[in-house]
Amino acid sequence: MQPLDNPVWHALTGPQSTVAEGAGRAFRYRPEYSVFSALPDDAEPLDWQSLATLLGGTAPALLTTATDPPPGWQRLGSFAVLQMVLERTAAVDTATVVPLGPDDLTELTELVCVAKPGPWAARTHELGDFFGIRVDGRLLAAAGQRIRLPGHVEISAVSTHPDARGRGLGAIVTAAAAEAITARGDAPFLHVVTDNADAIRLYERIGFVVRQHFDFGLYQPDPSTDIEAGT
Repeated sequence: MQPLDNPVWHALTGPQSTVAEGAGRAFRYRPEYSVFSALPDDAEPLDWQSLATLLGGTAPALLTTATDPPPGWQRLGSFAVLQMVLERTAAVDTATVVPLGPDDLTELTELVCVAKPGPWAARTHELGDFFGIRVDGRLLAAAGQRIRLPGHVEISAVSTHPDARGRGLGAIVTAAAAEAITARGDAPFLHVVTDNADAIRLYERIGFVVRQHFDFGLYQPDPSTDIEAGT
């Protein structure tokens, strides 16, 4: 299988191992960085047992694949996601984009909380570079990087303040994040829920195409089941 078919596992066993926690062949981001967990492509019941140990019992796990779990686990739900990769570089003027640093964290967090682009934790901003657009000193759009695996870096947390939507700012910061990734010799990719038609059109406009359909799944050990015994 290609690394992008299981991006979190390849990230946490590779370039982002320093922000990972593991048990056996099960891994997760340390909770202050991200909510994702991961199992290998050929996961076996023993790997799910390791995941339960890693999560501390009955805490849920968010995986980038929705599958039927082994006995002792329940799937709480799933949601459909498109994985998109950059196929061409569109002509987008990114001159108004500025890099964001530690001094911008409060404003960046406030913007993410308003725009709600997806999961955000206390140290998510440390997973990669972030970029923003300010208008009259106010941060109105931002995008950054999250999952990093060999040869590929994910663009994430694309946010536009509701007061500034419809002005193309999301496309500009996304293009800036993509430029930074390609400048380092890596390939940009991203994930977007399938019912977010506006975001999909935005990404297509700047050169992203659909590579894969995913069903992200949320799983939890069944508290009534002894996973170790399988009963």
